[in-house]
Amino acid sequence: MVLKKKKEVQVDAFFLDHHQAEKLQRFSKAEEQNLASLLLHCAQLRNGIQQIQCIKQMMPLLKQMDQSSAGDPMVKACLDVLGEMYFSLGAKNPLKKVLASSLNGLPGHLMLSAVQSFVCCLREELKTTEVYLYRKVLDNLAACLEDFSVGRACIKSLFEEVLQFLQKVLLDIQEENRKNHGNRIVQTQLMHDLLIAIKVSMMLVQKLQENIQGSLWKHSESFVWQSMCSLLKSSTDFLMDATLLQTVQTTSGLAVILFTRAMYEPSEELPSLMSALLLGTVEHSGVPAWFKRSCGALCTAELPHSARLFLCHGALAMLDWKNGSMGTNGEKLLLDIASVLLSLSSELKESSVATSLSRILAIWTNSALAALVSGSPDLKIKLNGNSDIIGNLLEYIYTHWDHPLDAIRHQTKLVFKNLLQIHQTTIAGSNGKSDPFFARLIKHLLSLDWHVKGKYASLGCLVECVGTENILQLDRAIPVQILDVMSDQSLAPYASDLLETMFTNHKAHFTSSFQESTWIDQWHNIWVSPLLVILCEGNHDQTTYIIDYYLPKLLKCNPDSLSYMIKILQASADANLGSCSTRGALGALMACLRTARAHGHLELSTIMSSGLVSTECIKQGLVHQHSQVCIDALGLLCETHRTTEIVSLEEMQLIQFFLMYNLNNQSPSVRQQIVSLLRKLFCRIQESSQVLYKLQQNKTKQELVENSTKMPPLKILQQYKDFMSSVCARLFEVLFPGSSHPTRFSALSILESIAEIFSVPKGPAQVFQLDQEIDSARVQTLIQCFASTFEEVKNLAFRLLMKLRDVALNLQDSENLDLLFQAAIDLSTSTKPYDCVTASYLLNFLVYHEGLQHICLGKWLEKNPQMDENTSVSTVEKNTLAVIKLLLVNVEEEILQAKKSLLQAAASFPMYGRVHCITGALQQLPFNNLTLVSEWKEMVTRLILMSYSLSAVVSPVVQSSSPEGLIPMDSDPESASRLQMILHEIQPQDTNDYFTQTKILKEHCKEESEKLADQRPTENICMEKRGKDRQVCDVTAQMVLVCCWRSMKEVSLLLGTLCKLLPSQTTSEPSDGLITIEQVKNIGDYFKHHLLQSRHRGAFELAYAGFVQLTEMLSRCNNESLHKMPEHWLSCVLEEIKSCDPSSTLCATRRSAGIPFYIQALLASEPKKSKTDLLKMTMKELISLAAPLNESLSVIPQVHALNILRALYRDTRLGENIMPYVADGIKASILGFMSPVWAVRNSSTLLFSALITRIFGVKRGKDENSKKNRMTGREFFSRFPSLYPFLLKQLEIVTSTLNSEAEELKIHPSLFLLLLILGRLYPSPMDGSHSALSTAPFVPFIIRCGRSPVYRCREMSGRALVPFVLANEVPHTVLALLRALPDSATHGTRQNSVHGTLLQVFHLLQSYLESNQFVSLDFQQGLGDIITCMGTKLWLAKRLNPCLVTRAAYLDVLVMLSTHLEKFQKQGGETPFYFISVAEYQLITSRIKKQSLKPRCRDTDDVYIYQCGGHKGIEDVYVG
Repeated sequence: MVLKKKKEVQVDAFFLDHHQAEKLQRFSKAEEQNLASLLLHCAQLRNGIQQIQCIKQMMPLLKQMDQSSAGDPMVKACLDVLGEMYFSLGAKNPLKKVLASSLNGLPGHLMLSAVQSFVCCLREELKTTEVYLYRKVLDNLAACLEDFSVGRACIKSLFEEVLQFLQKVLLDIQEENRKNHGNRIVQTQLMHDLLIAIKVSMMLVQKLQENIQGSLWKHSESFVWQSMCSLLKSSTDFLMDATLLQTVQTTSGLAVILFTRAMYEPSEELPSLMSALLLGTVEHSGVPAWFKRSCGALCTAELPHSARLFLCHGALAMLDWKNGSMGTNGEKLLLDIASVLLSLSSELKESSVATSLSRILAIWTNSALAALVSGSPDLKIKLNGNSDIIGNLLEYIYTHWDHPLDAIRHQTKLVFKNLLQIHQTTIAGSNGKSDPFFARLIKHLLSLDWHVKGKYASLGCLVECVGTENILQLDRAIPVQILDVMSDQSLAPYASDLLETMFTNHKAHFTSSFQESTWIDQWHNIWVSPLLVILCEGNHDQTTYIIDYYLPKLLKCNPDSLSYMIKILQASADANLGSCSTRGALGALMACLRTARAHGHLELSTIMSSGLVSTECIKQGLVHQHSQVCIDALGLLCETHRTTEIVSLEEMQLIQFFLMYNLNNQSPSVRQQIVSLLRKLFCRIQESSQVLYKLQQNKTKQELVENSTKMPPLKILQQYKDFMSSVCARLFEVLFPGSSHPTRFSALSILESIAEIFSVPKGPAQVFQLDQEIDSARVQTLIQCFASTFEEVKNLAFRLLMKLRDVALNLQDSENLDLLFQAAIDLSTSTKPYDCVTASYLLNFLVYHEGLQHICLGKWLEKNPQMDENTSVSTVEKNTLAVIKLLLVNVEEEILQAKKSLLQAAASFPMYGRVHCITGALQQLPFNNLTLVSEWKEMVTRLILMSYSLSAVVSPVVQSSSPEGLIPMDSDPESASRLQMILHEIQPQDTNDYFTQTKILKEHCKEESEKLADQRPTENICMEKRGKDRQVCDVTAQMVLVCCWRSMKEVSLLLGTLCKLLPSQTTSEPSDGLITIEQVKNIGDYFKHHLLQSRHRGAFELAYAGFVQLTEMLSRCNNESLHKMPEHWLSCVLEEIKSCDPSSTLCATRRSAGIPFYIQALLASEPKKSKTDLLKMTMKELISLAAPLNESLSVIPQVHALNILRALYRDTRLGENIMPYVADGIKASILGFMSPVWAVRNSSTLLFSALITRIFGVKRGKDENSKKNRMTGREFFSRFPSLYPFLLKQLEIVTSTLNSEAEELKIHPSLFLLLLILGRLYPSPMDGSHSALSTAPFVPFIIRCGRSPVYRCREMSGRALVPFVLANEVPHTVLALLRALPDSATHGTRQNSVHGTLLQVFHLLQSYLESNQFVSLDFQQGLGDIITCMGTKLWLAKRLNPCLVTRAAYLDVLVMLSTHLEKFQKQGGETPFYFISVAEYQLITSRIKKQSLKPRCRDTDDVYIYQCGGHKGIEDVYVG
């Protein structure tokens, strides 16, 4: 609703050198304004916008000149200057475009002179030989070729020189790139220059076709021909070079096709050549010699996948597919490109290449549509919906429509949409709505589960082809089903888009079919009535997403539906007020009104005055027990379509009523919404007040004002001011000491919004200013908020004080200032961690006070007269430097004391608080604008040395093998003896009391403590006081550990801040940089040491936070030695992991401690758009270590590799770049699970868990069997094709150990993992003959897993079997399983096998019946055979079967069949259970109900035991 400020256009002005100015001065005349004087005046201006206006004034003068002026020296001089000006301006400077468009209007007789001037300038440009200056020349060439007639004529006359220059540029950049291998910053710059050079070459060929066509240039000796061959060869080299950026390779593919098309003859054979290149079937005898010399690398059978992909792109983009100009060879090429692209889709898994492939497929569909318009009948047959190519494309769509990358999902939707249009084109003339292809697609899509995201977009495309009515005829409940799905936020946008497409199409169908509006009731029943029911009774998430996504689109389609909604809801609002869990009719009414007002469909004053909605009704909504109803009622008041709509008095009164009851809401999301909505209201007040001020000033419109607002503007403005004052008073009133965190958060957030919106203006008057409401009591209230234990409250209070700092600081007298500063210094060394945060905020606030130095800091620090005299130094900089110096002096002394007694330091003066305050102070400073550079350099050096000293004191604790209980031995004799006494006290009990109870250091330490205090410097008064009080010190192991790891945390954050905020010196010469390269390297070594050796998770996690700041700075650094440091560190740590050196200090326990964090930080800092070479190298090394070929090697590298891989797979910053390595990770984890070493198995389990989450997504519900975190078998094996043979092989090995006849329990370690993966797959109706990987080989092995003696494995085998059996094979497979069951109870019956088989039958039938696919199959016959076979195994449900578990499993199958087949029976089918007599059925049911089945588990294995009660004795039935 708030208007965005327009960006100001920055235009750099141009300047003339002395020679140019002198030339113009010669021709300029003072008495009259001629062209030279105007141009000279233009150059003297220093504002680019003004220069643009001046150039526009010059053009009429040029147009007025007659033909005799063409030889005028003054005109020639001016054109020369304009040419030099044009080529000196930057490519993005608007001045350049204005000059070009102005010169396009030159009269013809001046055009030749202009071209001559520009030719001279361009000729000078083409003499450039410095590689890094080529970019400017290339930009100028590109600008000349783009809609600039003078520039194009200029290039046309210098065509050969330009061609030679481009040829040289490509070769020079290629060579320079080779020389700078490894320097990513330089290489990236060269890549972009190379990209521009290739694009300019293509523009040259495309826009100056006449210069390269004809018979003369095609002689092999001609210069143009040789230059074209050179350009073609260079483009081929770039296409084949995998080290270049992908955009360069893509553009090179376009260039190869473009240049070849321009040079190849006869042109009719070009498609055949392209087909042969793509298919790898080039016959060298039929290829011209010049092509073999230039593109010989493309004429091989083993062309790289990426090269084939980009050649396909080039062919589609650069060849003419319209009008059938390429004939049958072109049609064959089109089909060949499709087959090549589809084959590449299974090979190219890297995210960037996969995205390119999906985009190229979309381009192919557009080309196919263009080719079909004038294509042959044969092409129409081959592109019909029933053809193999379209079938394979549909397979691609089904595999990628749920891809994790948005870009691929979007392109997949475009491909599907175009495929439908392709099919429509092939059947032009027939009825598309009854077409079998569309009918089959609709049926398959409707049979899919609604959690499949691709279903929505695909159905939306089909709706546009066949209409909503035809789809609703198949199932009228579709709108309700889609609305039910909208409780899931990840699906709500897709569902709302589909609903919008459907109801918009449906409305268009009704309006075209019916003359009158008789259809509206039917439309409302289908699309509006289900919505109202859900809004009243639906759950919170569902109603929220429907209101956000669906309701605005519905009202936009048909605004008149609002009156229908209000009428229905108003009728039941009084009776159905809702509850804390449901909105009720009142809540639904508020939601509809809010949405309608926000989108401009109603005026609140109108509905209130008409009585549709009363004030009492809105008040009920504002205090409703359902928090979202309160938010909707508030939104109704705050959100409007126009930002300048006047806020009425009634609205202001209702807002005040709302604030009385809702500031203490416990939900963070509700509080955020309250703040956001009130911010919109304040913006309305601000915007409308400006309008009122303007209207008040314009007396001629006074009457109009009175008529429009019904009230004088001044009165409304006074109401605004009174309202804002009362709101602020209410907000400050609730900030009393002890108020709750939600209340404080809400009040401070709203006050901050007010301070931002009603800031002190430079121009127009403000209706309200917050600083006028501030007094000393309210400032004190805000300062007291710093004492809150919640940091977000401290932060909000600090930000508000900063916005009001001029007023707030002026209200602080010297006594109060001194007390605040003393409190901050005391809190900075408190043993309570949150106190140091309070101290940091206090100090950051006080450094803005001009008198801080004289009032407070003078007590501790010597005055620096030079600093006081230097008035150019800002107050903040002087005060911050002094505060940091004071804190640094204190912490340095405390470190000296901590070296003597770390116990004493932990109990009395933990050092981390001081360091935290230093870091906070540094983060406020503007480091790019410092005055006291030398002082800051010295300070930074001292801070770094202090960090190292503090780290050295505390690191032995966090780096010990068991930091949680370590008490360090003190060097002080008295402290050491007391420590020995404590350790002696706790030793006999052998308990952990020491770690939970405080031990008192006795009174006899008083004298020693006083001696220590006396040795402290006297300048630190607060430290003296604390020293004197240090008589009894409470200390536990936790206190020591907290002191140490928090100190490590603050040191890491301080060093990270120094690296991130301070500009680095890039040379050895003195500069304004505050930190040297050597210091940065030392900081990096420090982080490396502590990340690789710390054992305490808190310590290395927070060291990681600082290290990330360092690596991000290094990745952006221009210094080559710094830029290459991450790569060097990474290589070193990988070598150390591989070496298995016994002397290595790397931690092999605690999940490798900080090693994964260290490698994560190094890899995550790699530029996102680079080739990710570090990631590729690291993953290759780690995967080889995680799944070693030689089992005799040490297991420690394997454990490290598994732990590091787990961290990398979990790192969201690596995104899709990590996906190509997922399959290898799965292999490593499954193989590692079979290791005899526990550490390997443990790490493999953790890795496997991370990979399951990475593949199937984060679990979003409690249902283990939900399809939200699953994918189809086709999609899984398409994304990870290498897992197909691996899982199949492993499953074969696993099932070979399952011998159902053996008595002993043999369980393969990886059985559970395999079934867990396979169980996450689910069948899809889209699985068909076009699938490349058959699922049939898995079926017998999974069936065999049903014999496992482990109950859980049998259950999972039942689920895992489902996706591997095609829908039409289900009846046959179920029948085979049932026939394998024993016909009667025999002595050798293995109940495990029976149970596993029944579970597999149950899950197959359940999936089969729930998917609604049985309608299209031979339902009666298949199910009749199954029921008959079930009847022959009825003994499994009787007393003859002694195992209650298998009896229950059999009955589960019967009940499931009965439930799902009731519908079929009602439709006239036979009774499904004719083989069970009523008596037998009742007998079995009643017996099972009487018997209570209680599962319990035996410790020796995973076999479930069911205990049957109801008898005097207890009978244990073992499964198996």
